[in-house]
Amino acid sequence: MFALLLGVGIRAVTALPEPCAAGIAFSSRTVLQAAIVVSGFGLSLAVVVRTGLSTLPVTLGTIAVALIAAPVVGRMLGVQSPLRTLIGVGTAICGASAIAAVSSVLEPDEAEIALAIATVFFYNIVAVLVFPPIGHLLGLSQEAFGLWAGTAINDTSSVVAAGYIYGRDAGDHATIVKLTRASLILPIVAVIAIRRAHAARAAGSRVPWRRIVPWFVLWFLAAALVNSTGVVPPTWHDGITRTAIFLISVALAGIGAQTQLPRVLRAGPRPLALGFVLWVAVALSSLAIQRATGL
Repeated sequence: MFALLLGVGIRAVTALPEPCAAGIAFSSRTVLQAAIVVSGFGLSLAVVVRTGLSTLPVTLGTIAVALIAAPVVGRMLGVQSPLRTLIGVGTAICGASAIAAVSSVLEPDEAEIALAIATVFFYNIVAVLVFPPIGHLLGLSQEAFGLWAGTAINDTSSVVAAGYIYGRDAGDHATIVKLTRASLILPIVAVIAIRRAHAARAAGSRVPWRRIVPWFVLWFLAAALVNSTGVVPPTWHDGITRTAIFLISVALAGIGAQTQLPRVLRAGPRPLALGFVLWVAVALSSLAIQRATGL
């Protein structure tokens, strides 16, 4: 959490040197994915699969809420498409990764992409700060909070951060749920591509599937499989967890340094309002579905 705030604070008060851009981008993406893969060496593949399948109703329910509410609320607030679609998908699936994937199909201008990412990142930061205290106030268990964070917080980095702030078990649970959610990028992008191609009466849309597939999810599963074989000694698990948390902190500092709060504020209240409504709707629906399904 402090790493994230440090990055945001530095970016808010000073312009970072241009040579820093490559390192910040590497930290916020590659280092984050490495942290998730490393954490997989401390988990059992059976637990990963069981958790992903058992929490699927909550995951699908919250995604449906975000995707249905985005066009409805977006029209009411006067947010134009494709910006409302980008914010909706970013909230529903996995933040910037989903926005980038959908952008390859919708082909919006750079300003809309940047604004959507900035809006989603803004609420990611807020979520890391407020979700753990709210979870304690509600008396959520480690698994319940992990499920809530994994389905109600947008970006993978913020999900993992909020989960491990709440507790180690919550962090592990949140990571599994979030990766299950991230794997749904492909069908969502496919549906949008088909609808766009149909609307334009085109033969089809070229989608760079290799860039859309969340490959780090597969590496995470491979790491869990290796651990399930007993190759990784149990005495290594604490070291693995500490390494993962260190890498997550580096990634969060990089993400904070990329967050341009002035750009969000200059865009006016409508995109922020849409992001807020979707964020609250997903958070509340996640808790409601958990309660209804006994999870």
